[in-house]
Amino acid sequence: MTAITRNLPWFIKDLGVSIVGQKCYTSIVENLNVADIECLKYSLSKGLGLGIVVGGSIMKVPQLLLIVSARSARGLSLTAYVLETLAYAITLTYSYRNDFPFSTYGENLFLTLQNVVITLLIVHYNPPASLAARSSLQRTIISLQAAIAFAVALVVLPHSTIALFQLATLPLSLFSKLPQIRQNHRAQSTGQLSAFAVISQVGGCLARLFTTATEVGDPIVSAGFALALALNVVLGIQMWMYWGKDAKDVEDGPTIGVSDEKRPEHHWTPAAHKVEVIVPPASPGRASPRPGARRWSRKVD
Repeated sequence: MTAITRNLPWFIKDLGVSIVGQKCYTSIVENLNVADIECLKYSLSKGLGLGIVVGGSIMKVPQLLLIVSARSARGLSLTAYVLETLAYAITLTYSYRNDFPFSTYGENLFLTLQNVVITLLIVHYNPPASLAARSSLQRTIISLQAAIAFAVALVVLPHSTIALFQLATLPLSLFSKLPQIRQNHRAQSTGQLSAFAVISQVGGCLARLFTTATEVGDPIVSAGFALALALNVVLGIQMWMYWGKDAKDVEDGPTIGVSDEKRPEHHWTPAAHKVEVIVPPASPGRASPRPGARRWSRKVD
């Protein structure tokens, strides 16, 4: 068997060496040394890391398609996506500045770009009150300007400041999920939230905890992934609890005396209000009914 593994085509060997290094490639692939635990863990970490990077490039695509197909961002929290995008961008910059292997953070590049697009779609379909009066083009331009300004700031800021920003990703991760969790709880629905994205994030955080511990060993990055894992698990539980449920309607109050065909979508309890409706007599010329005559009246419950 080793006669085959030691004579693999050059492009396969070069690819393997570029991923796991010459030492581990020789030990695991050429010599089939399955007892080399260190190289096995490193190779597994590299494989998981590359898988996460590839998966991260399409993780948010189902969410994008849900919003575009429904032409609505109902159920998605703008605050949550803005904070999550900031956390992704900071982790991407911090990892790049520290020369971490691309396989340990590469998905953050794709997730940041996808989140920017999702945030723009939320602003387009469900703008906040401060931007609702502006046109769709104006809202898009303002959002893009904010994203570009933050990206430039991450590039020019010194390394020490970026390290502080990385510490800030811990509360950012917390506050990026809490608005979405609260909105799901209040609506008793997850709206246009993608189950694929939530499940993928749970699996990705689990894998990232392993790859970070194996290849990087940065406690700040590991803590961020651990917190993100816990919050994504909460979102996953909400997806399971509210699966197939529509958001609760906002009840503005009872509607009185409206026929079934024209009645708005409100809940009306007949016992809540009683209104006396006086119907004029059949003869319009008579000013008042005869004494003792029956009044034309009825109670509408």
